[in-house]
Amino acid sequence: MKPLGGGWDELLEPLFSDEKYQHIRQFLIYEYSHYTVYPDMYDLYNCFRFTPLSSLKAVILGQDPYHEPGQAHGLCFSVKAGVKLPPSLQNIFKEIRDDLGIEEPNCGDLTKWAKSGVLLMNATLTVREHIANSHAKCGWSWFTDGVIKLISERTRNNVFILWGGNARSKAPLIDTSKHLILQCAHPSPLSAYNGFFGCRFFSKTNEYLVSHGKQPVDWDLNT
Repeated sequence: MKPLGGGWDELLEPLFSDEKYQHIRQFLIYEYSHYTVYPDMYDLYNCFRFTPLSSLKAVILGQDPYHEPGQAHGLCFSVKAGVKLPPSLQNIFKEIRDDLGIEEPNCGDLTKWAKSGVLLMNATLTVREHIANSHAKCGWSWFTDGVIKLISERTRNNVFILWGGNARSKAPLIDTSKHLILQCAHPSPLSAYNGFFGCRFFSKTNEYLVSHGKQPVDWDLNT
């Protein structure tokens, strides 16, 4: 595997050297060679490559990648430029507008957030085309739980944004004496009115970061 850079190879070495990770790799070799899998294998670890550990400010945890063509590119909730905005992402942009007064963008590529210090990681990093959660039991949960625990242990003063039951189940992995957890309903149209809208997590994230001597996240994708 090509090195991730940004300090991640050293942090995640205990996971990459574990036998469980080797089982994931063998599973992926088979899946990518027999089926269409998203994201592209070269985009698989973009959440780490775009956000150096030294610049980490926040973690947004998704469930699994989009499973239709042209959408997933290794960052949770993000879609490539030119792709129609998924409903959950539309609701995220509406909440940012209401929270910070930022105009809703037409492009759903969240790479700018990643480069601003937001780790956009799914709990499951791959999916077979057209089949949601098809890789949920291959071992990714073990891996991403390990990532969360290592970030919690080795860094300080980051914000973990947990939307929906799947993400919120990860809260016990995070040391709340060192980090802030913000959790509420998922931005999906099925649940957004149950606490996502009005959560103001974007301004709350920046208030926490500034209060701990960090630069705020630039949530504006229009600039």
